[in-house]
Amino acid sequence: PEVGYVVVQPGTAPLVTELTGRTAAYQTSEVRPQVSGLIRQRLFTEGSFVRAGQTLYQIDPSLYRAPGDQAQANLASAQAAAAAAQVKADRFKPLAEIEAVSKQDYTDALAQARQAQASVAQARAALATARINLRFTRVPAPISGRIGRSLFTQGALVTSNQTEPLAVIQRLDPIYVDIKQSAAELLALRRTLAQGGAMPTQAVVRLKLEDGSDYGMTGTVEFTEVTVDEATGTVTLRARFPNPQNLLLPGMFVR
Repeated sequence: PEVGYVVVQPGTAPLVTELTGRTAAYQTSEVRPQVSGLIRQRLFTEGSFVRAGQTLYQIDPSLYRAPGDQAQANLASAQAAAAAAQVKADRFKPLAEIEAVSKQDYTDALAQARQAQASVAQARAALATARINLRFTRVPAPISGRIGRSLFTQGALVTSNQTEPLAVIQRLDPIYVDIKQSAAELLALRRTLAQGGAMPTQAVVRLKLEDGSDYGMTGTVEFTEVTVDEATGTVTLRARFPNPQNLLLPGMFVR
């Protein structure tokens, strides 16, 4: 009689674990003013997508334009004084060599020329500071992403050291999912890996949303926290998912 047979060979099978998690923005930036003043304009639509460097608010620049003009004038005055002091020092040098003037007079003239050059550098730095403050009256977006509601309206007074941001920008593509896993389960998995009962690989993560539907795209585990939450006894794993349609929003509960 003829019989069939099967050759048994070892293979691999994935270890599947279902865990809970919450989504978190890939990048979050709080828009804050760097100078004080009144908001004259809000230049974005709440809830829209903004790009890095895009001007979001215009602060009244009049208080910062005048110091810039004054610093420019001070620089011109310092440059004129420096030029005159340098000419005097250059004239005194050959006279001092033939002792037509005292060497002390030449030394004083040379010191005055150097002091005038230092005054030029100080005036140039003051002008740069004034220009920076004037530029800061236009508040740009630090990152590209979805911007939320504006927490300050036109005409509101803002300060450079305020604690509340003007608005919050979040980058949602890609997006993070913070997963909680029991420290005991993670310890058991590591023991299995150490004993050769399992092979390490890059874990593929799939999502199930709050309504029970499956999120079509898969993600990968980025890293695992090095500490255990004392209150819950869990370790946080962070996975990254593509989110081109912004279906996943920060704070959503997923499995």
